[in-house]
Order: sequence, then structure tokens, then C-alpha cells
Amino acid sequence: MRLYYGIMATIFGALLLMLSYLFGWVDYNWVQYIAILFMVGGICGHIYVNYKKPVYDEEEAK
Repeated sequence: MRLYYGIMATIFGALLLMLSYLFGWVDYNWVQYIAILFMVGGICGHIYVNYKKPVYDEEEAK
């Protein structure tokens, strides 16, 4: 499940942006800033977690 936290944060940020435009919250910059932070953080987190994950197990290599 830990592998998908970045994707979930990115989707949450995108949903927050869509909701802000739907409800007319475009005048409030803090909503867009939070959504962008979730999206950028989610992308970076997803890349970091997948980069740290080993491609194969050491036991399988033997």
C-alpha cells in the first residue's frame, strides 16, 4: 500500500483543483497552492518510493 501513497496524493490534488473550479474557489489562491503541493509532493514521493524499491530480491538472484 505504501507504493500508492504518492499516486493517491496526486489524485487528491487533481480532485481538489477540479472541485475548486467547480465551486468557484478560483479567487482563493491557498486552495490552488495546497492542490499543487499535493500533486508535486505525490509525484516526487511516488518516484522516490519506486526508486528505493529493489528490482529483484537478493534471494532470487542466487
